[in-house]
Amino acid sequence: MTKANNKTSANTLSVDEFLQQFSSSPEFEDLLEIDRMMQEVSGHQSKMWGTSIVGYGEIELKYESGRELDWFYFGFSPRKQNISLYLTCDLSTMSHHLEKLGKYKNGKGCLYIKKLADVDKEVLKEMCKQAMLSNNKH
Repeated sequence: MTKANNKTSANTLSVDEFLQQFSSSPEFEDLLEIDRMMQEVSGHQSKMWGTSIVGYGEIELKYESGRELDWFYFGFSPRKQNISLYLTCDLSTMSHHLEKLGKYKNGKGCLYIKKLADVDKEVLKEMCKQAMLSNNKH
């Protein structure tokens, strides 16, 4: 099967300029810290994906349906209600980490937090590492 033409793809938009849009918001320092943490864990510089997601690394995802697309190991996006953390893995495989993480909501591969202080940063780092390892198996 051919690769999907994904509307959210890596581009050359500036991560710094994107994050500066939030400089007057209460979560600005959290966004900067998440960016530093995800660069450290991934070993990759942050890159814009679409116009509102900051991603780290690049992998080729292959779905059971046969669909393929280029994506990132993990990333984040400041949203109106929360900070979305995209781990690009099935979070149900990380229940032992989720029990220790702190205050969050989640989707299949996303975590939603209000602020970084609500979660254990070391557990979050470990979850990012696990997401990266699980994606390297594909």
